[in-house]
Amino acid sequence: MTQAYHTYTADDQAVWRLLFDRQMAQLPGKASQDYLDGIDKVGFVADHIPDFERDLNPRLQRLTNWRVSAVPGLISNREFFELMANRNFPATTWLRKREQLDYLEEPDMFHDTFGHVPMLSNQPFCDFLAALSRIALTHVDHPEAIEMIARLYWYTVEFGLIQESNGLRIYGGGILSSPGETTYSLSSQRPDRIPYEVGKLLKTPYVIDHYQDRYFVIESYEQLYHSIPEIEEKLEALLVT
Repeated sequence: MTQAYHTYTADDQAVWRLLFDRQMAQLPGKASQDYLDGIDKVGFVADHIPDFERDLNPRLQRLTNWRVSAVPGLISNREFFELMANRNFPATTWLRKREQLDYLEEPDMFHDTFGHVPMLSNQPFCDFLAALSRIALTHVDHPEAIEMIARLYWYTVEFGLIQESNGLRIYGGGILSSPGETTYSLSSQRPDRIPYEVGKLLKTPYVIDHYQDRYFVIESYEQLYHSIPEIEEKLEALLVT
């Protein structure tokens, strides 16, 4: 499908601006520097919703050889991982309404683009996504394996933290597109923050209906990519036990 950019209304554009400005006001000092740099690299601004084909994809392809592919909403595991194994990030095209600014039952275009796309300017992170998706495709008909891969994706791509030289920062799109969880994940309320450990992560269930009870912390995006052989090894070991 295509984005059908011409169908966005003036109110859609105003909602994007509200969401964009609200998050950008609080992300400095909280978001990973690679994410903040990525905002500029992919050309995100408050003034307009990103146009996938005319502006965003040409930028991404020059940066990391990725692109954003429009999807109608939630798609099957096979479709999802096939797209990302081929360096296409699936993003829905519908945008929440004003009365939905703070809560949605499923991800919208703001979550998919603002939350995730700036990190697609980071090559090691992109290589991790593609490699993880290839692993998932080899197990796509095995529900237990897909559940473990979903945990890993959840605690990294969606709700990951990174220890940078100037402190703990956020790179997970599920946090970065949520004003409440952006504050909570780094707060003195102190949810558990656990060093990235593949074996532990594959066994750790996640929650979808409230802020996370725990976050896993990486040291670098290279660490994520270099953990791919361990992910394959630990996954296979867990599946035979």
